[in-house]
This record gives sequence, structure tokens and C-alpha cells, in this order.
Amino acid sequence: MAALTTTVVPNTGLRIDNLFVAAAGGGDTCETGAGVELHVKNASGSSVTVTLAYPGKYDGDQTVSGRTFTVAATSGHSVIPVRDIYRDPATGRAAISYSSATSVTVAVIRGQVAG
Repeated sequence: MAALTTTVVPNTGLRIDNLFVAAAGGGDTCETGAGVELHVKNASGSSVTVTLAYPGKYDGDQTVSGRTFTVAATSGHSVIPVRDIYRDPATGRAAISYSSATSVTVAVIRGQVAG
């Protein structure tokens, strides 16, 4: 798994097309929290499913499947919010997996928190 770096949007704005990196075949991890977004671009000829693992349990032992998102084929671009619900307490990060990482690029971007 690769640890994706989060880029914070400055007050002057941000160019993002140069921030994308190849998705790791074994999955990636990223920061979670308010305003954190996983941007996924898919250049392959087939749609790709992105899964954010849900590390929590209900009633002490009931597991819950991760949340899945479908990114359209050929130039599909999706923005996925990475809320704290996906934060693994052991790592402090969200675990991301892909049905295929071929021709998939990703970037993690966080807007500034209002204050």
C-alpha cells in the first residue's frame, strides 16, 4: 500500500491536474477528515470500483463492508469524500482498494477549514 500525500488548497487556489499519481495495485492509504477528498481518474476502457474500508464494528463484533464507488470508464473522474468514519484506529488513515489500478490515477486534496 502506498501512503498518498494530502495537498491543502491555499487561499489563492490550486492547480490539481499535476497532483495525480498512479493508484497502487495493492491499494493506497490516505488522511481522513473534514474537507478531505479522494480524486480518482480512470483512463481504462472499463469502469473501476474504488472501495474505502470501514474499520469500525457495531455491537462490539459486527463488521461492516466498505463503501464502494464506481468510476466511469475512459476519462471518468470522481471525487470521493474521505470522512473520519473510514479512519482506521490502528493506522490513523483510510485504506483504499481498487478493482483494477491499471490506468487509474489518484490525488488527495483537502480544502481549508473555515475559521
